[in-house]
Amino acid sequence: MTVRSRPCRPSLTALIHAGAALLAGGSLAVTLWNGMEERPTALAFGVLVTVGELHRWTGARVREAAPLGAAGALSYALLGANAQEPSRHGAAQVVAVVLAAALLGCVPHVARGQGPVLDHLARRVLSVAFAAVCFQPLYNRGVFDHWKGPAYALLLLALLTLTVLCDCVLAAALAHSRTGWPFGPLLRDELRALLGIGSAVCATGAVMALAVAVVGLWALPVFCLPLLLTQLSFRRYAAVRTTYRQTIASLARATEIAGYTPPGHARRVAELSRAVGRDLGLTRPELAVLESAALMHDIGQLSLVDPVPAGATADLPGPEQRRIALLGGAVVRQTGVDPAVAVVVERQADPYREQPVAARIVRAVNAYEEKVQGAGPGGPLTALEELRLATAGDYAPDVVESLARVLARDCLTVPSAG
Repeated sequence: MTVRSRPCRPSLTALIHAGAALLAGGSLAVTLWNGMEERPTALAFGVLVTVGELHRWTGARVREAAPLGAAGALSYALLGANAQEPSRHGAAQVVAVVLAAALLGCVPHVARGQGPVLDHLARRVLSVAFAAVCFQPLYNRGVFDHWKGPAYALLLLALLTLTVLCDCVLAAALAHSRTGWPFGPLLRDELRALLGIGSAVCATGAVMALAVAVVGLWALPVFCLPLLLTQLSFRRYAAVRTTYRQTIASLARATEIAGYTPPGHARRVAELSRAVGRDLGLTRPELAVLESAALMHDIGQLSLVDPVPAGATADLPGPEQRRIALLGGAVVRQTGVDPAVAVVVERQADPYREQPVAARIVRAVNAYEEKVQGAGPGGPLTALEELRLATAGDYAPDVVESLARVLARDCLTVPSAG
C-alpha cells in the first residue's frame, strides 16, 4: 500500500503563501522607490543570509533548516545601530534584503531538486517582517532611546522569542494544512524543538545585533562562527542518523529477501503506522520509535523453521503470535537499536489494554495490511470492518478509528506487492 498525502486544506497554505508574496512584493516596491539605505550594511547581512541558505540542511527533520540564515535575518531586522551610529533602514528594506538573499541561497537547492522551498521562503519572509515591524518603526521614532544595557538586550531577546513563537505557529499551520495531521501535536513538536536550535538562533541573532551596534560589521563573522560550527556538527550527526535508519531498513528487508513476508510489507506497515501515529498525536521521538518498530515487526519470523504462509501472523493463535513477537524483540535487542523499539516489537501481540500505544498501532496496521493483500477493490473496507468487529479484545478501538480516518483522508491505493 502506498501512502500519498493529499492537501486537505490547500486554502490555508495558499493564503499564507499569498500573504508572504504580497508582503515581499510591497517591500521590494518600497525599497526600489525610496532607494537602498546603508548599502554596505545591507550587503553584509545579505551575504550572511545567503551563506546560511546555501548551507541549509536538506533531508533532515529539523526545526530550522538554515539556522545561520535565520539568525542573520533576525539580527538585521533588530539592528538599531552600526558602530554606534543609528541605522536608517526600515522594515521594508529588511524584508527586501532577506528575500533577495534567501532566493539567491535557494537556487542550488532548487537546481538539485531539494525542497520544499515555498514554505521555507514564506516562513522566512513573514517571521522577519514580524520582527522588523515590531522593532524598526519604534526604534526610528526614538521609543527605545532610553533602553540601555541589559534592558535593551532583554528587549531584543523578548522580540526574538515572540518572533520564533509566531514562526512555530506558522510552521505548524502549514504542516497541518498540507497533511491534515492534528494542529496541536504539530505545534507541540515545533515548540519542543525551540529548546535546541531555536534557542541558539535567538541568542546568536540578539548577540550579532548588539555587537554590530557597538563595533560594526566586523562582528558578523566573529559571532556567526559558533552557529556555523554547530551547523557543521549537526551535519555529521544527521549522517549518523541516516546510517542508523538505513541499517533498520536493511534489517527489515531481511524477512522479504528470505521469503518470509511479501515484498514491501514492512515499508507499507511503517508508512501507514506513522500516519496513524500522527493522527493520534504522537510526538516526533515517539513517531521515530513507532516507525522503526513497524519496519522490524516481522523480524521474529526469521527464527521460524517453517515460514508462516504469506507471512500473515494476524490470524495465528495468540500464543504463537506472542512467541514470534518475543523472538523478534530478542533479535532487535542484539542489533543495538533503541531498546524502546524492541519493547514495541515484543509487545505487539499482547492484549491491547496492556500494550503501549506504538504496539497497538503496529498490531492494527499490520493486521489491516495483511487482510487487504490480494483482496481486490473491496478489500480495504472489508478489512476495516473485520478490525472493528475485533475491537472487543484484539485491537484498540481508538487506533482502528484513527486508521479509518487516515485511509479516508489520504489517497491510499489498494496494496500491491513490491
